[in-house]
Formats: sequence, structure tokens, C-alpha cells
Amino acid sequence: MGFFLETLFGGLMAGMLYSLIALGFVLIYKASGVFNFAQGAMVLFAALAMSRFAEWIPQWLGFESLLLANLLAFVAAMAVMIMLAWAIERLCLSKLVNQEGITLLMATLGIAYFLDGFGQTLFGSDIYNINVGMPKDPAFILEGMFEGGVMISKEDLVAAVIAALLVVVLALFFQKTKTGRALRAVADDHQAAQSIGIPLNKIWVIVWSVAGFAALVAGIIWGSKLGVQFTLSLVALKALPVVILGGLTSVPGAIIGGLIIGVGEKLSEIYLGPMLGGGIEIWFAYVLALGFLLVRPQGLFGEKIIDRV
Repeated sequence: MGFFLETLFGGLMAGMLYSLIALGFVLIYKASGVFNFAQGAMVLFAALAMSRFAEWIPQWLGFESLLLANLLAFVAAMAVMIMLAWAIERLCLSKLVNQEGITLLMATLGIAYFLDGFGQTLFGSDIYNINVGMPKDPAFILEGMFEGGVMISKEDLVAAVIAALLVVVLALFFQKTKTGRALRAVADDHQAAQSIGIPLNKIWVIVWSVAGFAALVAGIIWGSKLGVQFTLSLVALKALPVVILGGLTSVPGAIIGGLIIGVGEKLSEIYLGPMLGGGIEIWFAYVLALGFLLVRPQGLFGEKIIDRV
């Protein structure tokens, strides 16, 4: 039972990390009705900005405080993501108002490739570290119940708490604020939203900035865990089944989907892997997402849309 709980907790923590990236997909889709293929590139770009500014700013200003360097780097990286959101709206999205969804989808694919290349040009192509003081040592709990206790990762636990707080803030933002309601109106119908005075360009800048913030948080955590390298953008592929499972329009669904995927991967690898030859952790999430697409295509918490023709 101790080993089972250790695997379960490991899966829950891994699921929360997937959910951090899935939040960016949900935010863009919820506000614009388009699936954002650039989210993985945004995570990488934000992580690169954070790591490089944390290195550059102390050199520019002549101090050695790690805390101050990280705070200033976070502010600078967030400013970069806001400017990026403005540039995406001004140079790309504003030209595609009221276009077909597939057109916007291909636009985000182009943005992803641009960010991958621009990130290398701007910040370099080496492997960088992000040191924000995340605890690396494991912790042991329930030592009185199980021999040796149950080992959990402090780093993953901190990441899970951050992800939970981010979800609460974003859910309140969408449901309780005037801007959040405007975002949902734009997602439903661009023309109708414009006709009642909702500024589409401003709304898109806001939602891409919020998605940039989510990408920055995810990039810091994943960068601290794995290092900032250009394969980091591929981590977003693991968030795709999470979004499909939880629902493209549900912020809490991104978390629930992440937890299910994370736990399912770990348990299936441990208990089914020896029988099936291993490697289940690689494809389990995609097979589960495929099953949901066949049975419940809107996901667990997604909105069921009925078009009358």
C-alpha cells in the first residue's frame, strides 16, 4: 500500500504540471474559439526570457541577490510576454477577424514556429537553468503507518499548490469580472461581440497576455525541473490529452484532466507495464484521449455545442 500511495502521489504531482500548460490552451480557446498550437512555444519562450534575464540583470545592475534577480527577471519576462501578446494581435490576429477557425488555427501554428526561431535569436540556443529556490529534496510522510514512509517530491508539491492557486484566480477572473464575461462573449461570436461595443483587439491582447502569464509560470516550474532547452516546447504535447479529457472550455477541467492523465500514466506503467512490455507512460494519455473523443468529444467539463442547420 505504501508503494501504491507513492505512485499515486507521484501521478497527481505530474498531472498538476501537465495542467499548468493545459491552462494556456484553455484560456486561448475560451476567449477566441481557436486552438492555440503556439502554447508550447510560448512556454519555452517565457522560460528562456526568465532564465536569461535572471542572468543578465545582476550583471547590468551590479548586485548578487538571487531573490531580487528572480523578481526583476519575472517582471521583465512578463513585460516581454505582454509585448508579444500586443504584437501577435496587431500583426496577426487583427487581420483575421471573422475568419474561419482553420485560418486562426494555422496562424497559431505559424506563431509557434516563429517563436521557436526568434527565441534562439534573442536568447541563445544553449541549455539554461532557472533557480528560483524550488526544493529539490524529497520528503517522507506517513512514516508511522508504512515502513520507510511514503516519498513525495517537494518540488512537485510546490508546483501543485501554485497550479491550484492559478486555477482559482483564473476561474474567478472568467466568471466574476466584466473583462472575463467579455472574453467569453468574443469566443461565442466575434461579430456579435463587436456589435455591442466589445473591443476585439483589446480583448485579444488581454487573453494572450493572461495565457503568456500562465506560460511563464509553467516555464519557470518546468525549466527549474528539467532545464530550459528547446525540447521543452514538446512538453506541451502531453497537455493535449489533458485538454481533450477535461474540455477545451473548462479551466477546472484542465486540472481534473491533468490529474487523471498523471495518475493513469504512473499506475499503468507500474502495474501494466511488466505485462505489456513497458512504455505505457508514453502513449497512455493519447489512447485515453482518443477514447473520450469517441464517447464524449466535449470532454468531462466542456460545453456541448449543438448547431442547427
